[in-house]
Amino acid sequence: MEMSLAYAGSPSSSLCPNHGVLRTLLPISTLEKSFGPSSSCNLGSLTSGHTERRRGAPAIRALKSAPSSRRTLSSNWDISQDCFSATSAPSWMPRLEELDTTNMLLRQRIIFLGSQVDDVTADFIISQLLFLDAEDSTKDITLFINSPGGSVTAGMGIYDAMKLCKADVSTVCLGLAASMGAFLLASGTKGKRFCMPNSRVMIHQPLGTAGGKASEMGIRIREMVYHKIKLNKIFSRITGKPESQIEQDTDRDNFMNAWEAKEYGLIDEVIDDGKPGLVAPLSDAAPPPKTRVWDMWKVEGSRKAKKNLPSEDKMLQNGNNGGPSEKETPASV
Repeated sequence: MEMSLAYAGSPSSSLCPNHGVLRTLLPISTLEKSFGPSSSCNLGSLTSGHTERRRGAPAIRALKSAPSSRRTLSSNWDISQDCFSATSAPSWMPRLEELDTTNMLLRQRIIFLGSQVDDVTADFIISQLLFLDAEDSTKDITLFINSPGGSVTAGMGIYDAMKLCKADVSTVCLGLAASMGAFLLASGTKGKRFCMPNSRVMIHQPLGTAGGKASEMGIRIREMVYHKIKLNKIFSRITGKPESQIEQDTDRDNFMNAWEAKEYGLIDEVIDDGKPGLVAPLSDAAPPPKTRVWDMWKVEGSRKAKKNLPSEDKMLQNGNNGGPSEKETPASV
């Protein structure tokens, strides 16, 4: 009679692909001679009756429910100490979440709107606003905007989420804030709306198309007029200008530079070289976790490729934080 016995080999043993478990086929007579009756591994329990099998059932179920890398008779041996697991990356490689800039910015309470305002983007921004506000409503949330605009209904959803937050929402324009992007820029907390010196802001009336039957076109036109009046009222409340002037200024695309947007009342301050600007609200934020990005340089090589990479201390010494650095030459425009 032959039976299979699975046991945990020592770290120096040759391991099979099945997570380091060595399997062998041996006759029971040979095993009895090897272990003997006084051995801790009594094989009599393997050939005992129905009662012994029922007694060992909980141990078998626990063994089956354990992870595949632990399905051995020895629970103290950790295979991850000697070889790589098939389902996990090497410990010296950076984790994916450490390289995700969105998560790193979120830890600093920073949200970045860098695309058109649509339903998917709005859901993403709203979820981040609600999460940061629930985490700590006493600290500011900074919303960076570089958007050409988009859907009015999606933008109004972000606007309502900003007003729902107990925390102050500071807005910063980078590049372009047009249409709904300019509306969200102006909707930040008063006194905490910033604009970079080279950015542009554009406001206009809602745009859209209508087609189909005359009755259906009338419904769409009434909806567009409703959004136009609603946006004009909010712009009037934000800037302090009458609705008639807002309607006149948004009749066509109205582009402004950073200082014109400040004079119009859309922002509160322009972040210039001579002003502290945005450094102040971000000074109390915790630094992001260190990322060992240089460990990814030679990941296609062997495990010894890490030895060819510079250490983190050496990288810092060669940078601006360490020894003397060469004087930078101005770039040509």
